[in-house]
Amino acid sequence: MSNAITPERLTGLALGGLGVLAFSMSLPATRIAVQQLDPWFVAFGRAVGAALLAGAYLRFTGAPRPTGGQWRRLSLVAVGVVVGFPLFTSLALTTQTSAHGAVVITVLPAMTAVFAVVRAGERPPPLFWLASAGGLLAVLTFLAASGAVRGGLAPADLFLLVAVVLCGLGYAEGGALARELGGARTICWALLLSLPVTGTVTLAAAVANPPHADAGAWSAFGYLTLVSMFLGFFAWYAGLARGGVAQVGQVQLAQPVLTLLWSASLLGETVGAASVAAALAVLVCVVLTQRTRNGAPPPVVDRV
Repeated sequence: MSNAITPERLTGLALGGLGVLAFSMSLPATRIAVQQLDPWFVAFGRAVGAALLAGAYLRFTGAPRPTGGQWRRLSLVAVGVVVGFPLFTSLALTTQTSAHGAVVITVLPAMTAVFAVVRAGERPPPLFWLASAGGLLAVLTFLAASGAVRGGLAPADLFLLVAVVLCGLGYAEGGALARELGGARTICWALLLSLPVTGTVTLAAAVANPPHADAGAWSAFGYLTLVSMFLGFFAWYAGLARGGVAQVGQVQLAQPVLTLLWSASLLGETVGAASVAAALAVLVCVVLTQRTRNGAPPPVVDRV
């Protein structure tokens, strides 16, 4: 497979980078929001707000409805990035710092690549699987060294690991589907598909724990709704579609570093040497998984 940087791939990398920049503040913003708002309200309420924006966008653009097969694939996107990742990170960050979460989710690029390999039917060499396992081992070692696994993994870390698996699935499936629907329409239809569930849970959470928060928490919630759950995916899925899930997925290597910087600068969280070492170890493993992948991405549909 050629590694030449074509204009199409360059566009994909640029869009992917914009998406990663948007997502890099998701954990710090979630940490701020869940300190005053119910985590279920944060996780599902942001999806409801984004779904309203999605409905307006689809109506304005006159987007055709997905086919039956596309709806089934959209359900995987919805489970992964509309429901799964927001919910489990919200639950985790009620007790954990976003800096700690940034280290755990460093395996996300490798997890995305794993799902891309599985759904694409490729047969990567053993080094791919060894590197993927090495990344997970580095994270588990970090959790053990930090005391998180004394007597078993802490619930927050289990939540983060589940979030990574579901997000990798949603990224890979959404990136592939965006070749047919376009990046913006993929996330918009996934948000609308999820609305009966996200709307019901949001209402129940609001009734059980009426939301009261200061301007900072509501601003964080607004960021999660507008950027993390909506606009960020416009760029991210379009980038994956144009440049390929494997190649553009490498851009995620910058996300944990950016998240650690946001955590330190915005929240004053301590980023220790163990966190940096674990993140770097995982990044090495992720680079190996990306370099051992094979097979070119299928042709893309030129849509945003």
